[in-house]
Amino acid sequence: MALDRWIALVILMISLAYGYTAFFTMDEGLPPFMKFNAIWPSTFPKGLSVMAVICALIILLSPQKADAGPKAGDIDYRRLLDYKLGQAMALLAMMVIYALALRPVGFLIATIAFLVVSAMVLGERKLHILIPIAVLAAGVVWYLVQQVLGIYLRPLPFFMGTGG
Repeated sequence: MALDRWIALVILMISLAYGYTAFFTMDEGLPPFMKFNAIWPSTFPKGLSVMAVICALIILLSPQKADAGPKAGDIDYRRLLDYKLGQAMALLAMMVIYALALRPVGFLIATIAFLVVSAMVLGERKLHILIPIAVLAAGVVWYLVQQVLGIYLRPLPFFMGTGG
């Protein structure tokens, strides 16, 4: 089986589990007044899981082409070690560290550090461009979440007096 079909199979399994959760367990704890709303907290997960299942099934059930070998630009799973796996693993590790650092470090510092370090891992070396863009992006996202949506997002570490 080709690599794209293996990935589609994994996505199908994850989507089925996600869909089961969205359809059967998410709405059990809703207060009675929310059950009359047109949109529930599980509406988006339900739609997302259905679309993911459909897309995965299309990939899995589509007719398989004759194996003429990989074309230019295709990922050759037989040569997987020739790709830059170190960069990919570093990015995955940085994503986990970023998620763990959000609360103690604060959104702004954690996001700016993640954007700068991950861009450097990917090969960007122009810090005079990279740092202002990271600061601007983190600031805009924080402003939109905090001020526009009204969701509290700790911008700085707790010891800097930004609240709890």
